[in-house]
Amino acid sequence: MKRWQCTVCKYIHTGDDPPEKCPVCGVPASKFVLLEEDSTIDTPEAEPAADENKTETPGTPPLEKEGRAAVYLEKATVYLKKAADLMLKYHAHPISVHLPNGVIPVAVVLFVLGWFSGSDLLVKAGFINLVFVIISLPMVGLTGFLEWKNKYNQALTTIFKIKIAAATVTAICCIASIIWYLVNPEVLVSAGAWIFVMINLLMLGAAGVSGHIGGKLVFKD
Repeated sequence: MKRWQCTVCKYIHTGDDPPEKCPVCGVPASKFVLLEEDSTIDTPEAEPAADENKTETPGTPPLEKEGRAAVYLEKATVYLKKAADLMLKYHAHPISVHLPNGVIPVAVVLFVLGWFSGSDLLVKAGFINLVFVIISLPMVGLTGFLEWKNKYNQALTTIFKIKIAAATVTAICCIASIIWYLVNPEVLVSAGAWIFVMINLLMLGAAGVSGHIGGKLVFKD
């Protein structure tokens, strides 16, 4: 029996022909490659490390002619590439999303309880939890982009569009809630309290959708 591998998410299909659409990431059959019987799952190979001690190559102008700025830029590019490779190798994105995915439900529950009970303490606790979420979002966004770009070849199938949209909605709702609370700390006892709560429920739902798709891509089921 032949084995076919999705070049985007690395899903393995067994059959005489590749599936019409990848059941994990949704790319068409043209994105599948036939595996040899003794082959293993493809993994990105690390690029040869740059020789940091090498300052000149044949035909390269002397250091003083290149300018220090160009040399520093080149070294910075090498270091950034190494950092990105390490993030992918050690699964920085799946790790980093645990913080917002775990804290957002807590914040929403605290806001809802504070709304019903009128407890200012619960509302403040919810706000503090959202602060931790907003602090974590830049790392989540960066590692997510690197993973989508380098691991999934910037695929824009339906599943990736939904995940990106859900993550964007989560970030927008989080920022809106924080700004609203800072402008009006009494928001949950105001006439617009239900809108504030709905924004947070939307944030919770969007985070859940994004996390579910991320788990589907990781575990392939």
